[in-house]
Amino acid sequence: MKDKETMTNASGPISRRRFLTGAVALASLPLLSAIWPRTALAQAISEALPQFTALRQAQQGILTGAHWGAFEAIVQEGRMVSVKPVQDDPFPNELINMVPHQVHAPNRIKYPMVRKGWLEGGPLNGKPELRGQDEWVQVSWDKALTLVSEQIARLQKEHGPQSIYGGSYGWKSVGILHNSRTLLHRLLNLSGGFVNYAGDYSTGAAQVIMSHVVGSMEVYEQQTTWPNVIENTELVILWGCNPSVTLKNSWNIPDHEGQSGFAALKQKGTRIISVDPVNSDSTRELNAQWIAPRPYTDSAMIIGLAHTLLAEKLHDPDFLKTYTVGFDKFADYLKGNEDGVVKDASWAAAICGIEAEAIRTLARDMAKHRTLIMGGWGIQRQHHGEQPHWLLVTLAAMLGQIGLPGGGFGFSYHYSSGGSPTARGGILAGISAGSAPKNGPASIPVARIADCLANPGKTINFNGSKVTYPDVKMVYVAGGNTFHQHQDTNNLIKAWQRPETIVVNEPYWTATAKYADIVLPATTSYERNDLEMGGDYSQLYVFPMHQCVPPQHEARNDYDIFAGLAEKLGVLEGYSEGKDEMQWLKGMYDNMKEQARNARVALPPFDMFWASNNYIRFPIPKENKQWIRFADFRENPLLNPLGTPSGKIEIYSDAVAKMDYADCRGLPGWLPPQEWYQSPLADKYPLSLNTAHPINRLHSQLDNTPLREKYAVADREAIWIHPEDANARKITDGDLVRAFNDRGQIMVGAVVTERVRPGVVRISEGAWFDPADPAVPGSICKNGNVNCLTFDIGSSSLAQGNCGQMAQLDIEKYHGPALVNTAHAVPVGA
Repeated sequence: MKDKETMTNASGPISRRRFLTGAVALASLPLLSAIWPRTALAQAISEALPQFTALRQAQQGILTGAHWGAFEAIVQEGRMVSVKPVQDDPFPNELINMVPHQVHAPNRIKYPMVRKGWLEGGPLNGKPELRGQDEWVQVSWDKALTLVSEQIARLQKEHGPQSIYGGSYGWKSVGILHNSRTLLHRLLNLSGGFVNYAGDYSTGAAQVIMSHVVGSMEVYEQQTTWPNVIENTELVILWGCNPSVTLKNSWNIPDHEGQSGFAALKQKGTRIISVDPVNSDSTRELNAQWIAPRPYTDSAMIIGLAHTLLAEKLHDPDFLKTYTVGFDKFADYLKGNEDGVVKDASWAAAICGIEAEAIRTLARDMAKHRTLIMGGWGIQRQHHGEQPHWLLVTLAAMLGQIGLPGGGFGFSYHYSSGGSPTARGGILAGISAGSAPKNGPASIPVARIADCLANPGKTINFNGSKVTYPDVKMVYVAGGNTFHQHQDTNNLIKAWQRPETIVVNEPYWTATAKYADIVLPATTSYERNDLEMGGDYSQLYVFPMHQCVPPQHEARNDYDIFAGLAEKLGVLEGYSEGKDEMQWLKGMYDNMKEQARNARVALPPFDMFWASNNYIRFPIPKENKQWIRFADFRENPLLNPLGTPSGKIEIYSDAVAKMDYADCRGLPGWLPPQEWYQSPLADKYPLSLNTAHPINRLHSQLDNTPLREKYAVADREAIWIHPEDANARKITDGDLVRAFNDRGQIMVGAVVTERVRPGVVRISEGAWFDPADPAVPGSICKNGNVNCLTFDIGSSSLAQGNCGQMAQLDIEKYHGPALVNTAHAVPVGA
């Protein structure tokens, strides 16, 4: 632009004031795609935009996005009818085709609803035992907001902030303004405080132990970039991950560059080995060698590899001496100098079920080649889940390739396209949760919430400190689905009966909503305006999320819901800062635009950007395409120390050792889990559970869409069974199966396949909980929610992560009465 007030196109100057007047009017129209091609203003904008080379033109519909991709929505007569991926998406995700079904789903929550027992008895006599089975009563928005705000105010006054749990953990919709979790916490901080949570279900164990081992969470860090990996890596080890499935989605809007990286490896012929009890989609699609250890024995197998490197002098002593601390202690452990047990490949083979010579061969191959270990997160969602990741870092350190091109380890190649080169531009910053009041209650490890609700006053260990559970009187969930995320569902139901009031903001009648007292209908992200980054690690895109259709029924957007509560609580000024939706978005965009200007990337004014229906793609500097994780540390560990006490990789952690936890010592090693194939429980329940990420969902999201037709068997979640295990129980393909243990039972549909090793069954997580009789504890789940079978203990006293990927169980052909799946039905009164 020549100056701040005038733009020039082929036809002459355009007054900035005149342009903005028209642009704002255009942006306010509800059906942007319907009028866009026919406006003279559109042509004026398109002719003015070429100077902004970072802008990318929409082709057909209204630009927006989701966890599964950016797309253009096609709207006709006020209904979304189809979608089209944006032109830059290298691997469009078919899940975007379910967006119209999301908007117009039959089980949308249409109105504010209150459970009948709670409405009649109030919080102190609300019959919490009827949660999940009571009738619902429609109320006005004003009545609903009054009921919720009255409970927040009463509990703050009578019991303090420790009585309210802001339990909104989950994969909330994308969008930096309508971030339901942040908005809830913003409201509660302004109104007196609340009990927060620490960690997450995805990486609860690994993120804590990695901070002690390498000085950062590591699981959410940028990786050595894909161009460097493709050029230099000779051997890729996929350890417990399935990127072909998990890279389809991301926390922000995905750039899907990870799929391009794996496709390039395959085309080049790079050798790939997949270590997984299941022959995953990635194993098959990448032509990878499949090594299938017994479930939950990864630590033993890694130790066997480490012993081989040590015994055959294939390790790198110079790297270990310069960049690590504690290897001498680990070497003593491998040799059995203290316990008399030599942890060699034969020892490992007896535990993990992989032949000793195969373990030795793998160790030799890793030492011989430039090797990159790509570790998944499932192996740490287990009892003693801290150990596998700690051991994988130790193994990579023994190979001595950390910080070299194409070598070392990485824990996010399977998530949100870690390794996608970082762009140069600006970063959108969302709305702030504000500051918690001083001396507020301690955060609870997120996976311990059922234990917290059931046992107020109990004290647990957590990462070197003590946490005492508060007496939680109110739970508020927004943007989460606790009845999907949490383990041992039947135990959760008991704990869920203790709070006086449970409030849920939600678009759909999920199990979490059905087990609430007050439900507030929230819009989907396609019924409001927002902004979001594209590419969690690359920060490659900025996408406008235009409102595509009006709010359905009486749904309100997240910002407005909490603004209504803030007004009732007398904190509206602090909550809104006097801004509405579009003013917040303009401020966020302007801050990002200033960063981009400093990075020499020109962006148009917000009103022009918003009206143009374009998105932004930032440039990627050449040097960023060859970025190597830990390269600076390797070059000079004194000037570039890690965030550990020693500044080095801590194979032995003195800090952890001083915590004196029997279930997580100062040195990594093999600790038998509570349940596995050699535990006494295996006599009763001989099959080991593998819980996978679903192929056609994002966790529990989209379970209520027609994609079910692709994966449901007999209208239930599928269970993969090895032919040997199926034949022994007279189960055939397509049969209804009862999977069970002492914690619960679920109905699933049989898929008999050799893609799982004998003794293993695979059930994807995310099926909506649907008990046959909610009044009967332990009633069979008709939809196959696997968390009815998993156990609810902390991974260890260190991290208190969840153990959601393991359980022992048995199966049998279902012979009970015919049961209709009602997981996606609307409850009585709604």
